[in-house]
Amino acid sequence: MPKLTEEQTAVLETVRRVAREEILPRAKELDEKKAFPEHARGLFAELGLLNPLLPAAYGGAGMDVLTFALVLEEISRVCASTGLLLIAQADGMLPILHGGSEALKQRFLSRLGGDSRLLTALAATEPQAGSDLLNMKTRAVREGDHYLIDGQKCFITNGSVADLLVVYAYTDTAKGARGISAFVVEKGTPGLGYGRNESKMGMRGSVNSELFFERMKVPAENLLGAEGTGFANLMGTLSLNRVFCAAQAVGIAQGALDVAIAHARERVQFGAPIANLSPIQFMIADMATGTEAARLLTRKAAALFDEGDRERAALHGGMAKTFASDNAMQVTTDAVQVLGGSGYMTDHPVERMMRDAKLTQIYTGTNQITRMVTGRALLKG
Repeated sequence: MPKLTEEQTAVLETVRRVAREEILPRAKELDEKKAFPEHARGLFAELGLLNPLLPAAYGGAGMDVLTFALVLEEISRVCASTGLLLIAQADGMLPILHGGSEALKQRFLSRLGGDSRLLTALAATEPQAGSDLLNMKTRAVREGDHYLIDGQKCFITNGSVADLLVVYAYTDTAKGARGISAFVVEKGTPGLGYGRNESKMGMRGSVNSELFFERMKVPAENLLGAEGTGFANLMGTLSLNRVFCAAQAVGIAQGALDVAIAHARERVQFGAPIANLSPIQFMIADMATGTEAARLLTRKAAALFDEGDRERAALHGGMAKTFASDNAMQVTTDAVQVLGGSGYMTDHPVERMMRDAKLTQIYTGTNQITRMVTGRALLKG
């Protein structure tokens, strides 16, 4: 593992303190009340962490991918929902950064800099287009100096609270992937409607919404890049998102491991702490080994993105997401087992962590899809 720089160490010390003092005490309440982490939103904005990947040219911190992954791990160690807030912000910002004209970047990205509290979202998933994104039904038709967009999206993280949305729609269905385009849509745009916020198993402090578009009128200048470049734009964002998901999963697993170790040292059975029992020691050893392996793979993928090696970064990012999320599910399940009956109760955080971990195996590409993508990449001639 590469040695952290002084700057990275300083950032992590600040994030650990904030996570321990400000985020951890609210994690249980967010989950129970299904409440958006408004406190964290304001706190991150004050610290310049709400959009850490935003370049300095637009008022951001210009953080590298590896450092952001480290931040996500620390936040998700205590509250995965709050970690997902930062991931959603990156997801909504990156398509504009990577695909927008300089004029579009100045217009929208500069609004996210400094202590801005504006929220973003990426809107791609539809009821019939999850893993099969090419089956999306949302359509965009140009009329003069604007586009009219009709369709719907679902499960959109930050959907109903986002100030800026990046919406994907077909502008030419005959061209398949090359017929999908991306648009920046502002809250309050005529024709933009909201459905329900989903009731979820885990990460309940994150908002996932239905969005409806009925002749939604979007200025032509809000098109990201040229028509037909939306799918490539989306894939570039998802490749990075898988590293973020992996970092979140590592954090969830480490948080559960922390709780399990502390409990094993304190819980007395048969006249001694259960930490003295070989079956518990074996479980803790496997939990720690898997989490450390996931951490190393995630950090390697993040470093490859920083080095500009996009092809290898995408490959390792997919592997990291798959491995880290599977590990998080296993570790949190084992943590519940180590705590026994207490672990099954909401008094302890491991049952929440177990529910949160499940989502990491599903979003930004299910682990079945990421395995398929990884296998194809390795086996292509």
